[in-house]
Amino acid sequence: MKVIAVIPARYTSTRLPGKPLADICGKPMIQHVYERVSQVPLFDAIIVATDDLRIMDAVAEFGGSACMTSPNCASGSDRLIEVSHKYPADIYVNIQGDEPLVEPESLKRIVEELLAHPDVHVATLCYPISKKQAQSSNLVKVVRNHQGDALYFSSSLVPFAREKNTSVTYYGHLGVYAYRAGFLQRFGSLPPSPLEQIEKLEQLRILQAGVPIRTVETCSSALGVDTPEDLEVVRAVMSGRTLKEYSLKEKLARIKLIITDIDGIFTDGGLYYSNSGEFIKKFNVKDGLGIALLRVFGIKLAVLSGRDSESLRKRLADLDVTSFELGQLKKNVACRELIRQEQVMPEETLFIGDDLPDAFAFEQCGVSVTVADAPIYIRERADIVLTRQGGGGALRELIDMLIYSRGYEDFFKIAEIQKLFF
Repeated sequence: MKVIAVIPARYTSTRLPGKPLADICGKPMIQHVYERVSQVPLFDAIIVATDDLRIMDAVAEFGGSACMTSPNCASGSDRLIEVSHKYPADIYVNIQGDEPLVEPESLKRIVEELLAHPDVHVATLCYPISKKQAQSSNLVKVVRNHQGDALYFSSSLVPFAREKNTSVTYYGHLGVYAYRAGFLQRFGSLPPSPLEQIEKLEQLRILQAGVPIRTVETCSSALGVDTPEDLEVVRAVMSGRTLKEYSLKEKLARIKLIITDIDGIFTDGGLYYSNSGEFIKKFNVKDGLGIALLRVFGIKLAVLSGRDSESLRKRLADLDVTSFELGQLKKNVACRELIRQEQVMPEETLFIGDDLPDAFAFEQCGVSVTVADAPIYIRERADIVLTRQGGGGALRELIDMLIYSRGYEDFFKIAEIQKLFF
């Protein structure tokens, strides 16, 4: 049985023109994709399908095979169908030309699925994701039946757990497809379906036509490149920097709102009682100065605490913090309310907490942070673990990280800083 891998590669891209030729560690991106696909011994041929001579020349330069296709192809699937008319095969695998980190093992498994099951006409890849990832509309999710066939694809959160404590396994969709030749030709003749037009997902045309799509589970999400920021992440990974190291810096640069706990963050968690019986908290002055810096850089601060007291309100007034939820034990609920009030997106929000109630608020925000002396199960759930303890300048450490992420290493030159302190 003949199997051909096809890599659609358009030169034009709204957000990243010339994307297939973007340099990554000394090679064009299309070469990285081609070399990874070449590691799969099941492919009898690998064809780059393009509409641009510059990509044709680049592929020829590194010794690959390419095919010119019509510039009128509306999608990668259309380009794949056009290739199938020129290169006969039994199975065609569509691999995105903007995924230079695609895993050869995943490609091997999707081919093996069609080879082992003659009744499967089309297959695609999926991978487990967290609830936090599933809530992103930028990630397509898939719901599967017990046989592994897709029930539905959506950018929305699916399945939706109506009961809060329901255990749910979420799957992200990875846009690699394997088609039998006979179905591929039929696919090309199917008109766009209503669900496809609503969700803007081509694979829904197949489901709505009554054809099952087998999903093959993989562990890899295969980072794609759609924007200049994505390109920098891939460059970072391929140059040896860890994905977490780079992506966190990128996420921090997008933060517009910090939501912070009080006890264990501003303070060391200790309670001191006055002669009148009122409890007193000890705050770190460095955190107060850090809050002044936040205003310079246009980052909002909101406070969320399970306690409420006059001393706490006095300190917030001294710091000119006007956005807060006090005496709120359900921090995930309060967190959502603060995000709504401040009119920011969850991915533009950072939460810093130090104990069990805060873990539920972590899931509401794009970045989660905790302090060095937090319990181990909190440190394991947080995106960032600070080096300082609560009450020991932890908030200031975080604020300095946010400033650095914006490229303001020498912030003494910033006019607003000079006005405030010099």
